[in-house]
Amino acid sequence: MSVNRRVLTLDEFTIQQLRDFPNATGELSNLLRDIGLAAKRVNVEVNKAGLVDILGDAGSVNVQGEDVKKLDLFANNQFMGVLRHGISCAGIASEELDDVVVFDDEISNNSKYVCLFDPLDGSGNIDVNVSIGTIFCVYRRITEKGNPCEKKDFLQPGLKQVAAGYIIYGSSTMMVYATRRGANGFTLDPSIGEFTLSHPNIICPENGKIYSVNHGNFFQYEMGVKKYIDACQKRNKTNGGPYTQRYIGSMVSDVHRNLIKGGIFMYPATTDKPKGKLRLLYECNPFAFIMEVCGGKATNGKERILDIVPTELHERSPFFVGSRMMMEELEESMKLNG
Repeated sequence: MSVNRRVLTLDEFTIQQLRDFPNATGELSNLLRDIGLAAKRVNVEVNKAGLVDILGDAGSVNVQGEDVKKLDLFANNQFMGVLRHGISCAGIASEELDDVVVFDDEISNNSKYVCLFDPLDGSGNIDVNVSIGTIFCVYRRITEKGNPCEKKDFLQPGLKQVAAGYIIYGSSTMMVYATRRGANGFTLDPSIGEFTLSHPNIICPENGKIYSVNHGNFFQYEMGVKKYIDACQKRNKTNGGPYTQRYIGSMVSDVHRNLIKGGIFMYPATTDKPKGKLRLLYECNPFAFIMEVCGGKATNGKERILDIVPTELHERSPFFVGSRMMMEELEESMKLNG
């Protein structure tokens, strides 16, 4: 059997990247490969979820007051376990856990990174076979190496992220991660069990024709958002043609599509949830970082997401992210109708 050497695996790609930085320690590369390993384990269970006792609720409620799915717990345990047993992570914070988990051992205490993740975004859709995903981000710790990490290592503004990414479990399983050098996508090749480079140097189109928002909450949105949605629906040939509404209800899927094809994703505040619903640390910051690296923009409607200094682990925020020109249209609408 001939092997196509033009295709790089995730391991080969991260090692190749190290060659460009002779003084790099390789810790971040190791951490990304650990995340890839955990993702492959979760992917196996996602693919056979209908055949085993892993669907439905686990019978508990997380810190956000939401019913925990069995697959949420499985994914959380996989990512936490792989990172705990690795050599490149000092501790983790998860959407499913009340507090941070500090890996207090000699190797972990000398690691310079901490990792935050939403282990299974959109897990409520697994019962109906809709794409779901994992979201993660990595920060360089601000406490001194050699000591256990602390909560303040996790409460840094999104601008301080050194890497962020997501895994989408869909018709194919794909991992996308971004550093300040750019964003790349890797598709899992089941024949060899490896993530292989499929989307090098991802750039988000500066404009698009897709807007993603839950229309069911339309009358709870602020006026600037409603005016922008109206404008999306009323576009004609004179102003670039009509936009198409696409909303899956699985954030990873919606933002991934808009990143690749061009578009805007909106999860505004509502009268019922004036602070928004999405989590700043586990969902908004990672996607804001990825989108900005790829040329897009992200805001909470008033300020850049990556500039927000978090005050708590499970802080929520309104969230708007997407192609630069569509985001600028939205911002103008919110400014005029605020």
